[in-house]
Amino acid sequence: MVLMLLGQAIWFIASAYVANAFPTVTKGKIPLDRGKMFRGRRVLGNSKTVEGTFAGLVFGIFIGFLQVGLQPKMPPELSLPVLTLSVVVLLCVGTIVGDIAGSFIKRRIGIKPGDPAILLDQLGFLIFAFLFASAVTTIDIGIIVLLVILTPLLHVLTNIFGYALNLKEHPW
Repeated sequence: MVLMLLGQAIWFIASAYVANAFPTVTKGKIPLDRGKMFRGRRVLGNSKTVEGTFAGLVFGIFIGFLQVGLQPKMPPELSLPVLTLSVVVLLCVGTIVGDIAGSFIKRRIGIKPGDPAILLDQLGFLIFAFLFASAVTTIDIGIIVLLVILTPLLHVLTNIFGYALNLKEHPW
């Protein structure tokens, strides 16, 4: 039962996870905030880039598009959540908006780009993905609970992996 729920949760959130991961991989150069300041601090900082935002959306939506196409071929006994293109797009846009909102909050409270903010870094994108997608679909509470528990662990592990591959400056 737990294994089935885990499969359903990963199926549902895969495009959002990809959208959240790809901005780091792109190593963009053009800051989203264009260097602008808000109340004496950068709006976002150099870590949120135009290239990363675009790559996150494109690759996340691409993965979701593949899922939507594969969905009819998946065994019905898996009871996978139904994905539509609108669900996928909203998951990915919500992910990016949540990550940007997290950076904005971190700058306001004086946390530098790249420095950790426990739970905000790990769950901000996820909460926004859920909020955006819930505009067009109902998300199973079991999937939400499992992903809220699982995502911080996966976030830490992928950051360590990204650091080992020299994609991140810090392992957090």
